[in-house]
Amino acid sequence: MKKILRLLLHLVLWGLLSAFGVYCWLFFPIISGYVAKKTCSEVFLAGRTPGDIRTREFSFPFSLVRFRVDSADSSVSASILGLARRKAIYRKGLGATLVSGVSEAELRSQRAGLARLPGYSQDTIDWPMGDRVADTPVAEVDLARLDSAVASAFADTVHHTDRGTRAVIVVYHGQIVAERYAPGFTARTPLLGWSMAKSITNAMIGVLVRQQGLDIRSPAPVAAWQADPRKAITWQQLMQMTSGLRFHWFPAGPSDLTNMLFKEKDMAGFAAGLPLQAPPGSRFLYSDGNANILCRLIRDRLGDSAYYRFPYEEIFYPAGMLHTTLEPDAAGNFVGCSYCYATARDWARFGLLYLNDGVAGGRRILPEGWVKWTVSPSGVHNNEDGNGEYGALWWVNAGREGHSDWRRFHRLPLDAYSCQGFDGQYIIVVPSKKLVVVRLSLEKGYLDPGNFAADVAAALK
Repeated sequence: MKKILRLLLHLVLWGLLSAFGVYCWLFFPIISGYVAKKTCSEVFLAGRTPGDIRTREFSFPFSLVRFRVDSADSSVSASILGLARRKAIYRKGLGATLVSGVSEAELRSQRAGLARLPGYSQDTIDWPMGDRVADTPVAEVDLARLDSAVASAFADTVHHTDRGTRAVIVVYHGQIVAERYAPGFTARTPLLGWSMAKSITNAMIGVLVRQQGLDIRSPAPVAAWQADPRKAITWQQLMQMTSGLRFHWFPAGPSDLTNMLFKEKDMAGFAAGLPLQAPPGSRFLYSDGNANILCRLIRDRLGDSAYYRFPYEEIFYPAGMLHTTLEPDAAGNFVGCSYCYATARDWARFGLLYLNDGVAGGRRILPEGWVKWTVSPSGVHNNEDGNGEYGALWWVNAGREGHSDWRRFHRLPLDAYSCQGFDGQYIIVVPSKKLVVVRLSLEKGYLDPGNFAADVAAALK
């Protein structure tokens, strides 16, 4: 009997070790790929130092990764315990891209027609198109109360801890009434928005609707879907997260999300290859893959000669967002689910674009009525996230049938809406208050977005 028990124990231990080995084999390339890509963007795009990034960005298990920055060829190499070696390269105008499923030489040889920056200095132009901010106080603002609310985003005064906030901007009636940065970050530091990039994808599709008459109710022309039930999926269903496509969202291990972001050359192709989990239009299934599929469809519609200039010439630059970069994957498709860097002021300008019904600098960028449609509940209830509903690549505060009990943010008006990203990134727009609140962070603990924005709103008399 003892021999049998010992044998069973050995088998269990062997099984556990084997499972752990397989897990490491699958997860190590994700970990090192994340560090290589993130560091490459932070160094060459955001202008941060490797030492600062090493100290402030990577907790366990990412702290196990060793990386090397090569300034000569604008690249970052990373490995974990000498294994799972990954590399990311930076290309001016495109940002950082992880070398996945393609040789570095092939990736560097890709050509993209880039937009030219407008030939003026924002320092000499008034906000929001420029960076010259009026110093005249707004009469309806309780500045002491507002300062206290903003300070709470940076420090938990009860537990005396840093919340990880890097930047906060509050815009009221079009004017910046509060702006604060953590040490090491400034108004010129581009910051990663993670899933706020999805709302950038919404804007690109809105421009196509205005310029080309794109019918978002039409089936998405994905070649791989034409012989099966996926051919019924529409642009609108991809935007409203009702495509029915399976997508395993789990950032702390191997999943559809992490495999797509850190192993795949063609993220849109990977997402388009996923099977249906529910009939199109029948169920809310949050998926980063949907946004990447949409970015590939935009590329197919525009052609490469216009694709890489498109968000800059049609959205960013007309809105005054001159410090924004939307990064592509190794196949050349924008990673519209996650990879957009912008300064806090540029993120605030993006919020203002939607607050002002798609108009910026006196120019209509989005179609009339596009914002209203975007931030209307899709009608397919969000049973995954609990409260609130989803519009079209934006979160909607008004919940089921507009009932206040289903608000995403209970202390904010029903007309509020938001784009939100991993680790505490968000833009919250409250039209009835003429308010835009931006927070960018590397979350430590948790700062409830709705409560924070409500505390800010309470300072507006």
